[in-house]
Amino acid sequence: MTEPFGARLRRAMDERGPLCVGIDPHASLLAEWGLDDDVAGLERFSRTVVEAVADRVAVLKPQSAFFERFGSRGVAVLEKSVAEARAAGALVVMDAKRGDIGSTMAAYAESFLHRDAPLFSDALTVSPYLGYGSLKPAVGMAREHGAGLFVLALTSNPEGAEVQHAVRGDGRGVGATMLAHLAAENTGEEPLGSFGAVVGATLGDLSSYDLEINGPLLAPGIGAQGATPADLPGVFGTAVRNVVPNVSRGVLRHGPDAGALRASAERFAEEIRAVVAAV
Repeated sequence: MTEPFGARLRRAMDERGPLCVGIDPHASLLAEWGLDDDVAGLERFSRTVVEAVADRVAVLKPQSAFFERFGSRGVAVLEKSVAEARAAGALVVMDAKRGDIGSTMAAYAESFLHRDAPLFSDALTVSPYLGYGSLKPAVGMAREHGAGLFVLALTSNPEGAEVQHAVRGDGRGVGATMLAHLAAENTGEEPLGSFGAVVGATLGDLSSYDLEINGPLLAPGIGAQGATPADLPGVFGTAVRNVVPNVSRGVLRHGPDAGALRASAERFAEEIRAVVAAV
């Protein structure tokens, strides 16, 4: 049996610090690096990031869309990046935000969570807004292959509030409902469950939500979006020990120099580690 994602993530966070670096090769960032907006530029960008930080950060999170826009050749670059990142010791969270029903959801799950799939990743971001139950094929595939999920629960984009803050007939908010489902998935798991939530680091005080889901909390928003490591305890409270802060542009803007990328990632990791240790 493959060791569960939650256990592997907990160990990686303890050993390397709780930092996730995004791999977001959008056109403007390729241009900042002096690269062409083509497959060659995509490959150079991704290879540089992986070589610079995959042997020292806990998690790398490629954004699938920026690879898919180049078609099959872009997806081939993504496959290679995932394999090389995992070979260097980083866990890979595929940021694809898949969400569908039935056999389609099962196919998405097989694409990213089956250990024999070319794009097998340690975890996958998913959308539950066709109903949490629609994620059942992904939950089952993740359990079978030692992978994990990060479910969109309280995202930092302003548009998300109209769905995630909506109140159900029983008085519970939709975002809170997703957190409760995840807590149930992680019941009894040690040292950490494999089913996490995406919760924005820019949302301010979330003390009205129960973030103690015994699973990881992927927290975008550190760096260019305005949040800092020092903000994390105020947002997540005691659940901060299970937070995986995501930094993308805050690190990537230092490219294409690999040493500068590495130094930036190490600074963020140490800042986050110090903040968590103080809680």
